[in-house]
Amino acid sequence: MSTDSAADPAVRPLTSWQATRLLVERNYIVYRQAWKLFLTGFLEPVFYLFSIGIGVGQLIDSFQFNGQSIPYAEFVAPGMLAASAFNGALIDSTFNVFFKLRYEKLYDQMLATPLRTADIARGEIIWAQLRGASYAAAFLLVMAALGLVSSWWAVLALPAALLIGFAFSAVCMALTTWMTSWQDFDKITLVQLPMFLFSATFFPLEAFDQRWLQVVVECTPLYRGVVLCRELTTGTVTIDSAISVVYLVVMGLLGLLVVRKRLDTLLLT
Repeated sequence: MSTDSAADPAVRPLTSWQATRLLVERNYIVYRQAWKLFLTGFLEPVFYLFSIGIGVGQLIDSFQFNGQSIPYAEFVAPGMLAASAFNGALIDSTFNVFFKLRYEKLYDQMLATPLRTADIARGEIIWAQLRGASYAAAFLLVMAALGLVSSWWAVLALPAALLIGFAFSAVCMALTTWMTSWQDFDKITLVQLPMFLFSATFFPLEAFDQRWLQVVVECTPLYRGVVLCRELTTGTVTIDSAISVVYLVVMGLLGLLVVRKRLDTLLLT
């Protein structure tokens, strides 16, 4: 046996980038035979767009957003775009992570390799983010095909969807580390559904008569994603978009920090 094996590149510790790429590649290999899961995740917001945005939109002559008159479908579509990224990231960072952590014990096996808990956190969050972004990218193409994009600012809507996916996947994965049974997912649904319905997805913030209700909605993460996508696709960019970007970046970084600490606690102690 060579005494220089320690210098062999094959046994060098993995860099953070290499480890993260391995996690993402593993998920890709697992899911490439399950493409129907991605199809169903993409179709749900499309159905909402056709039924509410276009169907109900036939009953509404025009809609006001940031002082601009737009069709109702054009108002709803970016909200569904943000919801696509939100749903994709949430599904992968909750149900799938919980199964791997509590039942499959996959992360315990990974830690027997040169991978670290930080690598696992980054890899899973990036994969969940990419899943949400794949939904959003396909939905954005549908929007463009239907003529629901009215500004070149819309080219930034996909990076915005990536940011939404990052924020939600990090926080949802962090919350999943505290779950102990499948019944805990009822709590996820209890938060997911109201956030989807009342984050100005289908109607403007001004529909809430009470100012305190408007403030509560403005503080919710999906609202920040909805207003960011809506301003980009309609070309009416304001300071709200900058606030949303900062909000989502901070949310994602805090979620990532918590995930790393929780995985250390669960898997290394």
